[in-house]
Amino acid sequence: MSSTTKLLNINLLFILTIISGLFVMIYYLFQVGGLSQDIYLVEDYKIKLATLLENNKSLDINFSKMSSLSNIENYLANRDFVKPTQSQVKYIQILEGSVVTK
Repeated sequence: MSSTTKLLNINLLFILTIISGLFVMIYYLFQVGGLSQDIYLVEDYKIKLATLLENNKSLDINFSKMSSLSNIENYLANRDFVKPTQSQVKYIQILEGSVVTK
C-alpha cells in the first residue's frame, strides 16, 4: 500500500469515529432528556396520589360521621346534587327465567 492510501484510510477512520461519537452524544442527550421527563412525571404523580389519599381519608371521616338517613339527606343537600325527575329515570325489565352469562 502506498502512503497516500494509508493516509486516506486513516482520515476515513478518523472521520467515521468523529461521526459515530457525535451520534452517540446526541443519542445520549435525548435519552437523558426522556429520563428526566419520566422522573418529573413520577414525582408529579406521587404528589397527586398523596393528595387523593388525603381526600380519601377526609371522605372516609365524613362518611363515618353520617350515622342516619337524615344525616345523609342533609349531606346530599349541601353537595349540589340534583334530584332526578321521573322522565330522567329509566327502568330495565328483566324477563323471568332469563339467565345472564358472560
